[in-house]
Amino acid sequence: MRFETAAIHVGQEPEEKTGAIVVPIFQTATYAQPAIGQHKGYEYSRTHNPTRKALEQCLAALEGGKYGLGFASGMAAITTSMSLLKKGDHVISSDDVYGGTYRVFERIFRDFGLDFTFVDTSDLANVVAAVKPNTRMLWLETPTNPLLKVVDLRGAVELARKHNMMTVVDNTFASPYFQRPLEFGIDIVVHSTTKFLGGHSDVVGGAAVLSDDKIFERLSFAQNAMGAIPGPFDCWLVLRGLKTLAVRMRQHEANARAIAEFLHQHKRVQSVLYPGLPSFKYHERAKKQMSGFGSLISFYLDGSESQARKVCAATKVFSLAESLGGVESLIEHPGLMTHASIPTELRESRGITGNFIRLSVGIEHIDDLIADLDMALKSA
Repeated sequence: MRFETAAIHVGQEPEEKTGAIVVPIFQTATYAQPAIGQHKGYEYSRTHNPTRKALEQCLAALEGGKYGLGFASGMAAITTSMSLLKKGDHVISSDDVYGGTYRVFERIFRDFGLDFTFVDTSDLANVVAAVKPNTRMLWLETPTNPLLKVVDLRGAVELARKHNMMTVVDNTFASPYFQRPLEFGIDIVVHSTTKFLGGHSDVVGGAAVLSDDKIFERLSFAQNAMGAIPGPFDCWLVLRGLKTLAVRMRQHEANARAIAEFLHQHKRVQSVLYPGLPSFKYHERAKKQMSGFGSLISFYLDGSESQARKVCAATKVFSLAESLGGVESLIEHPGLMTHASIPTELRESRGITGNFIRLSVGIEHIDDLIADLDMALKSA
């Protein structure tokens, strides 16, 4: 079954009793049981819920995995995934990760006895140098947030297997439409379903997809035990978003390509980071493992932080807001917004400087988007 068809049909067969074509919202906490120890597959909605099951089945199909697990947020998916580790374990992580990921690793899980090393995983030599005898997990984002570095997935898997490391990829930026890390041998894929999968900026959610039976047994137990699960209505909203994921991603990317070219030639722009630009450092690698380049663009303004603030405040079609992946276009200043939790000196050493701006390109008309950016750049 092709991607577009799976997004609409997997886990979403017409409801048996009424024939409803859309998966119902099973807004219930518990389920009546015919007798003690007997039930119809559902006992309590933290453990299982029919609407969540439909979402989990669909997500698994889209990522090419055997199992899907829904969570209350992307951070809930990340937090629950870390329960696979124990005190004393070491994790190698991409240094250019979402600020919330860095924060939970550094300020929560270190206190639980986990150790973290953050390296530029786009060069696997850095990973090799960071390996310790107790290294148990390799945590990757690709493309990374917000510098859009691309990690060699096949090489990362080979390296991780050699050193007996579990591999996890946050695939939020690419979506399963443009990249499927499980096909390269990655153990777990996580998502913030708030972003492209939901697609309409009206729901917060997360997911994990995997194929390994033993890891699934442990992770599904943790999902139920820790309880960071999405409600039925949130699952329904993400399911609705998945139906149009393919057509949205195609338009997202078409707009992003045009805007990247526009920014690349603009006299107020110092440099543009976008995997779809032939001049971008990781373009050839992205072509090998992605079927498209997504809609996230970062760029360095040829100016100061105060001028970057003015650009962010001047747009009319691009809304100044955190998050990404919705149908509407967003602009933000990573150093002052999504990545503010990373210490300033560390943040700037990685390239997240005062003149750095990130765009999430939506599906509005491209002429309006370019005109809006051109006006904002000139106004600063």
